[in-house]
Amino acid sequence: MVDPREVAALSALVEGEAFGARVTVVAGSAPGTGCVLDGEGQVLAGVLPEEYADDIRADALVLVDRETPAALAYGETEVFIEPIVPRPHLIIFGAVHIAQALTEHASLLGYHVTVSDARAAFLTAERFPRADRLALGWPDQVVGDMTLDRRTSVVVLSHDARFEEPLWGLVLPTPVRYIGAMGSRRTATRRRERLLAEGHDDITVARIHGPVGLDIGADSPGEVAVAILAQMISEHRRPHESLAVAGEIRPLVGSRPGG
Repeated sequence: MVDPREVAALSALVEGEAFGARVTVVAGSAPGTGCVLDGEGQVLAGVLPEEYADDIRADALVLVDRETPAALAYGETEVFIEPIVPRPHLIIFGAVHIAQALTEHASLLGYHVTVSDARAAFLTAERFPRADRLALGWPDQVVGDMTLDRRTSVVVLSHDARFEEPLWGLVLPTPVRYIGAMGSRRTATRRRERLLAEGHDDITVARIHGPVGLDIGADSPGEVAVAILAQMISEHRRPHESLAVAGEIRPLVGSRPGG
């Protein structure tokens, strides 16, 4: 029987667009039991197997970060961990032609898309019908109203230094998952030198993917948009930290959430 408290906790995570995980014991001493964890690994409802509670919480946080489900074995106890994650967010700075194609493609992949520019004539619903939000203004006027968290990707397509340069001090200190910037390799090198001279460290500056997108020989705005999204997905799916469990990782039946 489904515990109504767990259902309520799951609903709260989904409606609040928050991180979390559903843990279900599928083999061992208490199959069918489980719990709902929040984004910090704390139990919101239900119970964990006491002997392995710390390991399960640690592994759940890694799987939430990877946005990947897994069946894990802890001794004779086997659990299925399913991450609960909010909709990903893409923020595009610069309402250019590539931004139009990127908005279309990203929307089809389930992203919540925000497009920002200081030029009202370019930032219109007619040009960006699939955008969830149009943020008119300069970076320091609009970034304060944006959520820049680990579910957010930022792509800078503006060639206007007045728009790009103030943006880095607002974006680089945040935990956004991906940062990409349009421009040639020479432009990227100059950007890096300038940011280092301003006091940003190597690791921080290296977060900027420039030239933006995977090198697939893209030419048209639509192809460049595909290259950018491919790089975003690659960065998103790359391995991060190892699971804490020393036991066996069981193969999954099914697909990733949303697949």
